[in-house]
Amino acid sequence: MIPSLFIAHGAPLLAIENNEYTQFLDQLGKTMPRPKAIILFSAHWESIQQKVSEVDSYSTIYDFGGFDPQLYQIKYPANGNQQISQEIKDLFKANGIPFVVESERGLDHGAWIVLRLLYPNADIPVISMSVNPQLKPEEQYKIGKSLSALRANDVLIIGSGGTVHNLRAVKWADNEVDQWALEFDDWLAHHLQNWDVESLFNYDSLAPYAEYAVPPYGKEHFIPLFYAMGAADDEQKATLLHRSFRYGNLSHSVWQFG
Repeated sequence: MIPSLFIAHGAPLLAIENNEYTQFLDQLGKTMPRPKAIILFSAHWESIQQKVSEVDSYSTIYDFGGFDPQLYQIKYPANGNQQISQEIKDLFKANGIPFVVESERGLDHGAWIVLRLLYPNADIPVISMSVNPQLKPEEQYKIGKSLSALRANDVLIIGSGGTVHNLRAVKWADNEVDQWALEFDDWLAHHLQNWDVESLFNYDSLAPYAEYAVPPYGKEHFIPLFYAMGAADDEQKATLLHRSFRYGNLSHSVWQFG
């Protein structure tokens, strides 16, 4: 059974950089079992009701501004997969999860940066999924859990975001890691590796420096973790594959579930 993943997508510049993290993702894409399709929950697609893409061919969305012009020339022309989209809808219906179908939206940078680093040829079908920061963590986990059966059919489920993502705190010229970011991420790692969902669902009141690592205006980057984790509820095994930081506290972490 293919594992699910949580992958930090970092800053948009990651798409054109060559560093420790981009090299790791390149190797991960080459060494993991090749998926039949990819379901990706992106921090940059927020919706009150769960949305499921039914797109034949995705456009590339440049949902950022003021960066290197080279970024706006990148294309990631992935295709969708109607069969997998239908299987997702069937599973949501069976588990009582309301949803709506989205047939036009392209891939935002939270999706295409990660996918392009893993699979640069854009030759694996993608089903893009929204996230809802207003849901409780246990409800986000339940959405991921409802899709866990798809992993047995070699469908890779990815949550794209960041465990520490506070743009008001980043230091663009500083690579010395802030202690508060390390303490929060260490707490998170401990409870993920012990699959302590009770503590994780209450991270905002239990984790040290949670208000800095996951500010109220930035929860959308943290919550893809719960969708990806829920997708491996049947195995309940978490492995940290990579962790590094940029700009003082922006985390680049990759978690494997299952």
